[in-house]
Amino acid sequence: MNWLGLLVLLTVAGLAQSIQYTCGWTCGLRPMVSHSGYKSRDDGTTRIVGGADAKPGAWPWIVSIQHPKIPGTKHFCGGSLISAEWVLTAAHCFDLIFNTSMVYVLIGATQLTQPGPGAQVRQIKKLLRHENYQRRDMSNDIALLELSKPVQCSPYIQLACVADAILGFSVSEEHNCWIAGWGATNAKDKTPRDHLQEAMVRPINIQLCNGTFWYSGKIHTHNVCAGYPQGLIDTCQGDSGGPLMCQDNHADYWWVVGVTSWGKSCGRARRPGVYTSVQHFYDWILAHISTKNV
Repeated sequence: MNWLGLLVLLTVAGLAQSIQYTCGWTCGLRPMVSHSGYKSRDDGTTRIVGGADAKPGAWPWIVSIQHPKIPGTKHFCGGSLISAEWVLTAAHCFDLIFNTSMVYVLIGATQLTQPGPGAQVRQIKKLLRHENYQRRDMSNDIALLELSKPVQCSPYIQLACVADAILGFSVSEEHNCWIAGWGATNAKDKTPRDHLQEAMVRPINIQLCNGTFWYSGKIHTHNVCAGYPQGLIDTCQGDSGGPLMCQDNHADYWWVVGVTSWGKSCGRARRPGVYTSVQHFYDWILAHISTKNV
């Protein structure tokens, strides 16, 4: 094993000890698709906006956050399972939720109306929104949900790898990254989808994303932009809180590098999806979760 591969292994193992502690030391693996010959579609032609149906178990850490009073699938936001008791999501998902006792989390499902026997449901024990979150400019748009009891890992339920800003995954424009969610498939129809959608995106240089004719200074240093200059493939309403995921170039691990935060419409040219950088808030995440791990 070369030194870089060893560093990746040690990094993941270190994260397992500090964050992912109940389901074993591995994270970011996709057992349902890694040995099946299935490859996520990357032709970029088909919703998310511009995505395609994900196979069962394709993204085993993604969760659906639901409320019983929402019509249809009950879904209103996504999230990532980062330990057996904690879900990472966006703070703005709870702007209009004043009582989290009715909110629940569906884990291990691909189709919401037929989640299957491998799916698990948990209520929310605690909501932790970032103390400096501001709705007016979407700054610090990140939150943690403590689940009512730990989930049981399975091929359909795995933990996401959360990259440390120093030793973890480095996002670059060369990476093929992925988005997934049950959100709307176009800006006009805001109805969440029943079946999980996935699509490949590329990280976009933050200076370009923040430039004239793009977002013109509205992007924060703790944001990540991803998509394509021409638009067409993007997250949309209902995908908020879900993950931006990139595969390590030197290993099979997938890293959650962003939390879906906002964007101008869906799939517009020079208006890519804007994500909260998980690496920027790694210490904040760890500070809240590690107190439960001792």
